[in-house]
Amino acid sequence: MTVQLIGESRAFRAVLDAISVTAPVDAAVLLQGETGTGKELVARAIHDAGRRRGRPFVAVNCAAIPAGLLESELFGHERGAFTGAVARSVGRFQSADGGTLFLDEIGDLPLELQPKLLRALQEQQIERLGSGGRSVPVDVRVIAATHQDLFEMVGRGEFRADLYYRLNVFPIALPPLRERTADIRLLVTSFVRRFSERHGKSIEQVPAAVIEALQSHTWPGNVRELQNVIERAVIASRGDVLDVPGFESRPKVATPSARTLADVEREYIKATLDDTKWVVGGWNGAAAKLGLSRTTLIAKMQRLGISRAGARAVVVGDRKVARGVPALLSG
Repeated sequence: MTVQLIGESRAFRAVLDAISVTAPVDAAVLLQGETGTGKELVARAIHDAGRRRGRPFVAVNCAAIPAGLLESELFGHERGAFTGAVARSVGRFQSADGGTLFLDEIGDLPLELQPKLLRALQEQQIERLGSGGRSVPVDVRVIAATHQDLFEMVGRGEFRADLYYRLNVFPIALPPLRERTADIRLLVTSFVRRFSERHGKSIEQVPAAVIEALQSHTWPGNVRELQNVIERAVIASRGDVLDVPGFESRPKVATPSARTLADVEREYIKATLDDTKWVVGGWNGAAAKLGLSRTTLIAKMQRLGISRAGARAVVVGDRKVARGVPALLSG
């Protein structure tokens, strides 16, 4: 594989085994896992290990493209199909012809587009916007990914059952980092080497106490969060010993069986916000420390009911907005 997947824990070896099983065939794969668990890396590994390696690997984040533009982005459009369509666009399906199309955050695909995606998967044909119903054949393997529970979304009428079963031919569950803490030492070693080279540092030693501190946290942002923490530590460290200033002082979050994952996530996000004095955005803000985008963190705060009661302001980057999460959402 050209993609480097790092880990030797039992949970991670199960993922590697699943990759080796599904890579040689063209069945649809559904990757399920929390944000930051490396779903795109696994999708690339499946592509690189299969017969389509050497052909295009095209990634689309369904949550990052406005709903009104997503159909054109996926299927393309003809000139004049809508205002601003000054030339034909082939779309991501045709760009991936012969290769693999990775649909990240598939749970955010609008309901009105789901029948068109289902048709493209079943018939290997697409219709560009403004084409008058003319079909274009494509040869694409689709790998989808989500951090949501699509089965529950089907029950709520938020996702089509037929599309769910079409995508869920070969499901692969990616374990969160808290379930593969044995891999943290390997991940840290790899990240330290990479970021030392990138930033012109010469970090040669990672103290055992640092590894223990990293292994004791729950990592709601998973591998992406760990990567961000190590990059900041490499930049801030002086000499050849890795230093993670203030990280050990973060409160450890216990996970007894009586508590839910939402309880753990809520407590950890609150602790990180306290560490940053409730700075949400910016290089030193809570979102960066958690390995999340600012908008994702705000959405999590709203979902988990996290607010700073009685606060006069919350700093976002270089701005201040009034009173807690509702004000953040308006910004």
